[in-house]
Amino acid sequence: MLSDIEIAQNAKMRPIIEIAKQLDIDEDDVELYGKYKAKLSEALYKKLESKPDGKLVLVTAINPTPAGEGKTTISVGLAQAMNKTGRKAVLALREPSLGPVFGIKGGAAGGGYSQVVPMEDINLHFTGDMHAITAANNLLCAAVDNHMQQGNELEIDQRRILFKRCMDMNDRALRNIVIGMGGKMSGIPREDGFQITVASEIMAILCLASDLEDLKNRIGRILVGYNKKNEPVYAKQLGVQGAMTALLKDALKPNLVQTLENTPAFIHGGPFANIAHGCNSVRATKLALKLGDYCVTEAGFGSDLGAEKFFDIKCRFAGLKPDCVVLVATVRALKYNGGVPKDKLGEEDLDALKSGIVNLKVHIENMRKFGVPVVVAINRFYKDTDAELKYIEDFCHEMGAEVSMAEIFEKGGEGGKDLADKVCSAIDKTPSAYKPIYDEKLPIKEKLEIIAKEIYRADGVTFTASAQKDLAEIEKLGFADIPVCVAKTQYSLSDDPSKLGKPENFNITVRELKLSAGAGFVVALTGSILTMPGLPKKPAALNIDCDKDGNITGLF
Repeated sequence: MLSDIEIAQNAKMRPIIEIAKQLDIDEDDVELYGKYKAKLSEALYKKLESKPDGKLVLVTAINPTPAGEGKTTISVGLAQAMNKTGRKAVLALREPSLGPVFGIKGGAAGGGYSQVVPMEDINLHFTGDMHAITAANNLLCAAVDNHMQQGNELEIDQRRILFKRCMDMNDRALRNIVIGMGGKMSGIPREDGFQITVASEIMAILCLASDLEDLKNRIGRILVGYNKKNEPVYAKQLGVQGAMTALLKDALKPNLVQTLENTPAFIHGGPFANIAHGCNSVRATKLALKLGDYCVTEAGFGSDLGAEKFFDIKCRFAGLKPDCVVLVATVRALKYNGGVPKDKLGEEDLDALKSGIVNLKVHIENMRKFGVPVVVAINRFYKDTDAELKYIEDFCHEMGAEVSMAEIFEKGGEGGKDLADKVCSAIDKTPSAYKPIYDEKLPIKEKLEIIAKEIYRADGVTFTASAQKDLAEIEKLGFADIPVCVAKTQYSLSDDPSKLGKPENFNITVRELKLSAGAGFVVALTGSILTMPGLPKKPAALNIDCDKDGNITGLF
């Protein structure tokens, strides 16, 4: 059996200029990054303003196993299947982070015969967007420290600087550091730390900005910290928002690539859903909606994380109205939620499946709360038994949910035709009545209570003393009436990764609240979630190599 990278390297890619022509994009609007990658011009948006939008399909999932369950693979395969069945579909996904690529989860370009290509480029440096975001983020950090070094006119309190440096790599040693050591000319000594680039507010801003002007204004609103009078200090007071925007000018343009079957794909923006808002850029999604009859997009991890934020943050800000949710599940993930160890998931176990399927039930119910029709996609693995698959199918039918057995990994678009038909049928039969789950004007505590009770099925929310203090400061600054973005483990509906299935009798504990004023939301850190991951004992980087001819191996 060929590996993902071997399949991708054998793909017959078409020049990206031909993919653009499929979408009726003029050659003048295509900015080439080699033969198979491109960014699209600002002028294209104006040309498409009067064109009606296509249908928006969100792909999300149940709570995953640590191995991941193929949500991106289903997204890619569904878009391919739609085109195979005579519909015009465009894919809109996030960019992979180098953290998981070299860490434990692997790449984020799909798998098997449902991948976006060139796979190596997409998973590594791609068009440089991650580097631009990192540079812009760290320019602001450098400006803060330089301002204090050069006289500190704003009287910034070095003990209350909130904005952290970032890098796109898992490096636990950088979570908490001391900078400015080495004497007077080396800066003001203070505690600092790094977070991974995809968790940075700059990443969130890039993904939510509507254009360059909006991007610059959002950057200016970033809360950097406080001064010695306990007054807020914003990025615009340091005067570098223009330079930061200059660094991000090209990164703001969506990236156009293709799937193995030459379906057009936008890969743009890459926030994690467990520590950020977990959706690709608004600009890429809106462009895909103008250029196709269907836009297939995805939100990170389980629907309790990525999908909730897609509906309550991204769609709210962008004025998007999703038409259908595809909820990805696997037999092995349901058995894992039923208590089966990771190394035993390939064995038939109907009792564990019956115990774990409650997790699927919660996710179906949750998605319906947003007023959007739901289709369940079972990502089939070769070890799944007929009895297990039938049990899931019958369960979904009892819940009144359409279900499709997708063989997209092995067969590409051909294996997703049934899923494509059922998604389009659901859209035609049940018009979307999308609505966010909470009113953003409610107090922050009430918004978090609604998410915890309605989506996680918690009894309530507990705030630590530190979080209570954070809340009071955010409300004092006048930012109580914006959405909330919960940072939480992806493995459980609760904030405890060991509580699988449908946990009962628990509270969500908020230990810290952070204002992302530029992005336009408040981040609530729960449980033990971290914004700078660490590498595992045997990182994926150990399997990756490059020969003397530049051929990459071992990349997923």
